This record gives sequence, structure tokens and C-alpha cells, in this order.
Amino acid sequence: MANYLNDHFTGERALFKISDAYIESCLFDDGESPLKEGTNLDVVHCTFGYKYPLWYGEGIQVVDSFFQPLSRAGVWYTKNAAFRRCQFDAPKLFRKCENLQISDAEFTDAAETLWWNVGVKIDTAIVNKGDYFGMRCKNVVIDHLDLQGNYAFDGCENLVITNSVLRTKDAFWNCKNVRVENSFIEGEYFGWNSEDVTLVHCEIHSHQGFCYMKNVKLVDCRLVDTDLAFEYCSDIDAEILTDVTSIKNPISGKITCKNVGDIIFDDPEIDPKGTTIIHE
Repeated sequence: MANYLNDHFTGERALFKISDAYIESCLFDDGESPLKEGTNLDVVHCTFGYKYPLWYGEGIQVVDSFFQPLSRAGVWYTKNAAFRRCQFDAPKLFRKCENLQISDAEFTDAAETLWWNVGVKIDTAIVNKGDYFGMRCKNVVIDHLDLQGNYAFDGCENLVITNSVLRTKDAFWNCKNVRVENSFIEGEYFGWNSEDVTLVHCEIHSHQGFCYMKNVKLVDCRLVDTDLAFEYCSDIDAEILTDVTSIKNPISGKITCKNVGDIIFDDPEIDPKGTTIIHE
């Protein structure tokens, strides 16, 4: 195995197609794609200062490393990669990757990050400025995510999130097979156009949330400041522990809650008998 210690690499493709290497305390800057096509790499305490550092790689572990703001679009088309205790200050990271693991990470500018990946595991991450975070990923498991940024997880399939805090409007749109447990979600228009969505022991704050959905299930959830909910939503199974400000035009299912401020049926094509609403 080749060893690179305390080196400063500049220029385009500085270590192009390198394989079976241990790289520690190195700086990569002033040149694109330094580790493009790399395989079987252990990267420790390194700093990436310019674009596209880890494209088309395979079998990569990156630990205690720093991706500076200009290292945008840093990890694309890479397979079997793990990132531990890293800080990411650049947008558009992690696209079209397979079998990706991220743990104990901080993203300070996560705009348009984590797109079109298959097989993602995230364990403990803080994500800021995360607009469009996690778009169209498949087979994702996330625990202890603290996310701030709108339009998260648009178009995802097979997504599990636990023990997380999500401040994001328009979250979980166009999704299939989502399960969220023991989490806090704050944002307008939750979950439109999605199907097979289950929330367990969650607190949700959402204006006009849960609309145009199919097969949505809430178990022991709290809906706080949530109004105009469940419009054009079918196959609802909602067990809500709080008041709901208003429910509008649900198509079918059962909603149980503490109380409802208003129940609105103003679409003549919707039969109110299709939905059972039980409240005090």
C-alpha cells in the first residue's frame, strides 16, 4: 500500500486513478479532480480545497477530513464509500453514489446535496442551508439528523428516518414508502403527492400538510398548528394526540384526534361519508 503523508497536491488530477493507498494530513487544492477514479483509499485528516475531489471512486474511507467551500460537487458516481467525522462546507456533494455511509458529519452549506444516490446510511449529521437535500434517493436509512433547509427528500423511495429534527417546508413530496419515527418536523405542505407514508411518535407543524397522498398512516402523532390537512388524501389511518386546526376534503380513511377546529367539505365530488373523523 502506498503512503502519502503531509503532502500538498496541486494541479488537475494530482493522484488520478490511484489505488490501494493510505493518505494522511494532505492538502488538495488549486486543481480539479485530484482523486478521480481512485480505488481502495484510506483518507485521514485531509483537506480538499477545490472541485470534484472524489469522482468515480470505489472502496473509499474518509475520516476526520475537511471539504472547503470550493470543493463543490465533491463526491459523485462513487461506490462503497464511508465518511466519518468530516465537515462539509461545499454544496452539491454526494450525487449518483451507491452504498454510501456518512456518520458524525456537519454540513454548513448543503444546498442541492445528496441527490440520486442508492443505498445510503446516515448516522448523526447536522445539515444547514440544505435546500433540496436528499432528492430522489433510494434505500435510505437515517438516524439523528438535524436538518435545516427546504424541499427535503423530494422523490425518495424506501426511506427510514428516526430520532431527527427536520425544519423543512415541502418535505417528502413525490415519495414512495417512507417511515419516520420519534422525530420533529416543521414546515408547510408536508408530503404532497406521496404514497405509503408512516409516521410514528412524531410531532408535525404544517400548513396544508398531508394533501394528495395515498395510504398515509400516523401513529401517536402530534399535529401542532396544522390546518387544511388531508385534502384529496385517500386511505388515511391517522391517530392524532392533539387538536387539529382544520381538516379539508379528505377522500377516504379514518382520522382520530382530540378535537378539530373546522371540518371542511367544499368539493361536491368528495363524499364526506368516505372518511370517518372521530374527535371529542
